[in-house]
Amino acid sequence: MIACRCSVSAGKLLISEAISGKLHPTKASMASDINYQDGPDRSRRDESPAEDEPIHSPSSLRQTEYERIGGRTGSSFSQTIIHLLKGNIGTGLLGLPLAVKNAGLVVGPISLLAMGIVAVHCMNLLVKCAHHLSAKMGKPFLSYGDAVAYGMENVSWLSRHSLWGRRVVNLFLNITQLGFCCVYFVFLSDNVKQVVETANGTTVNCHNNETAVIVPSYDSRLYMLFFLPFIIVLVFIRNLKYLAPLSFVANISMCISLVLIYYYCLTNIPYPINLPLAGRGVDYPLFFGTAIFAFEGIGVVLPLENKMQNPRNFTTVLYIGMGIVTTLYITLGTIGYIGFGEHIRGSITLNLPLCWLYQTVKLLYSFGIYITYALQFYVSAEILIPPAVARCGPRWALMVDLSIRVALVCLTCALAVLIPELDLVISLVGSVSSSALALIIPPLLQIITFHNEDMKLWVMVKDIAISLIGFVGFVAGTYISIQEIVARNNSRHNSTHLQLL
Repeated sequence: MIACRCSVSAGKLLISEAISGKLHPTKASMASDINYQDGPDRSRRDESPAEDEPIHSPSSLRQTEYERIGGRTGSSFSQTIIHLLKGNIGTGLLGLPLAVKNAGLVVGPISLLAMGIVAVHCMNLLVKCAHHLSAKMGKPFLSYGDAVAYGMENVSWLSRHSLWGRRVVNLFLNITQLGFCCVYFVFLSDNVKQVVETANGTTVNCHNNETAVIVPSYDSRLYMLFFLPFIIVLVFIRNLKYLAPLSFVANISMCISLVLIYYYCLTNIPYPINLPLAGRGVDYPLFFGTAIFAFEGIGVVLPLENKMQNPRNFTTVLYIGMGIVTTLYITLGTIGYIGFGEHIRGSITLNLPLCWLYQTVKLLYSFGIYITYALQFYVSAEILIPPAVARCGPRWALMVDLSIRVALVCLTCALAVLIPELDLVISLVGSVSSSALALIIPPLLQIITFHNEDMKLWVMVKDIAISLIGFVGFVAGTYISIQEIVARNNSRHNSTHLQLL
């Protein structure tokens, strides 16, 4: 196994870069047919980015490599749109009604629209910068981390630190991936716990649910420990192609669940609507973290564009696909908040009626999330495990590989146990890593890439403004999320202490 300190080959990048788009079961069909020989070898991580491969003529690259990247066997226009949708619709979608609650009935949807426009713009910036740098450096394809590293080569006082650019990006990628895995532990425990506790009183009538008896069961953290061995067994599957059959089933289950969730929300809008048009200012950072957690498709754009038959049409794909995604986000966030009001929870599935149809929806979506864990975990495993395996002999390679996998799963479970609040985990992960990957880094990358090529002043001002907004969201969202986590933990501790007394 090749040691890979900071990133993986272009084929693996279809998985590793997709984490900003919340890689989930519906992406398995795309992930399972990756050609792991695509792209340049990235095993030489101790060298400067410019020294990995010889530099070719930019004009030759544009005429040959650009066409070769897509090839006749690449994804079609419609397939690329589907993959883009898959990369942006996941667990973050289910938390958007709570995000709208934190921002308000009017401010929330408007903010989601604005965030969608900015996110798509940043995706487009990343693609343009990657194209320019790949032509300049003679590379057929650049990952997110590589693009930042080569961009830093354009600035004299940053060039000696260019490897740190890649490392920082990969650090945020790992934080995002392991954060997703923590969210999945909480999501699984909360939804399965609710199904178990209401099983005896669940009815078949979804319109007039008469569930009267809720049988208390174990704490949600014990459910996380229950899922731990099953997830460990799942991540022992080290080849994605063996997950393809399970991922296909997960695709179907999540699609059915989403259709039923939208159906219920659209058919159960109360009247009159008496909800605040704007939320409290102190809650807006929580909105930001939750919303940006959902808008995390920026990492998937480069691999998708690379595998497209005609990459020149990718900008159109980006605008159409993300237009659909933003519309879905706004509609579910708004109607979900309208339908459940102030009682909306971290995942809209927890607000669904306690009838068997929607209990099944929770179980189907939970199965999809269970399979998703392995796909999200795969990215961090491919970044962290190869360097460790390279330092030991072949005799111990398998043992080291499996031990690291067990340790990482236990780490995500432990973090989930410490913060068993789904909404706050989503907000924290979104604020810490998603804001950096989606809002802060791409505009700065454009500045360092084009600063010496007659870059207009208003463009530079616009990029700085976007990065500053992302940084403010990063700081405020992280602070408020941590503050809320501490407050809820103290409240839970005091409640438990009083019960013991």
